[in-house]
Amino acid sequence: MNAKRVLVAYGSKAGATAGIAEEIGQTLRDDGFDAVVLPADTVTDVSGYDGVVLGGALYAGHWTGKARRCARRNAEQLRHRPLWLFSSGPIDSSAEQRDIPPVRGVARRMKKLGAREHMTFGGAVTAETSDPVARHMVARGKGGDFRNPERIRAWAHHIGTELGTELGTELDAPTESGL
Repeated sequence: MNAKRVLVAYGSKAGATAGIAEEIGQTLRDDGFDAVVLPADTVTDVSGYDGVVLGGALYAGHWTGKARRCARRNAEQLRHRPLWLFSSGPIDSSAEQRDIPPVRGVARRMKKLGAREHMTFGGAVTAETSDPVARHMVARGKGGDFRNPERIRAWAHHIGTELGTELGTELDAPTESGL
């Protein structure tokens, strides 16, 4: 049996969502999927994938332009396959403490594309972040890495289980309650 192909695409000005996308992709590979992780601005055709996970960073209440453009560019194809969206955003622990609904623009895109669900994960602004605003935040003590790998993996397992059930794939993915 061929492994089902899943695209995990990310868009971010400073690469903040790349780590989340890599974690999702690795978890899906561990669960038996052929997961490909790519920057959203390089994705021109999603027709070769059985499912898509698309993420973008939140900046001032807006989703990263690269993720928005990827969704727009592939809208017709995305409507015909399982789609999940994620955001990386709060530079604090709020994403750990409660479910954060998608920002208005992402919620509209979810509805338009028929996305199954959206998850917001904590963001990351560290000394390694190349963005000048991020460097200023770190210098002022407002940075940090608030991505939770366990929460990211739990959501990826959830996606794999849902996708496997829909496609008739037998998977031994762990399940997490509360997702």
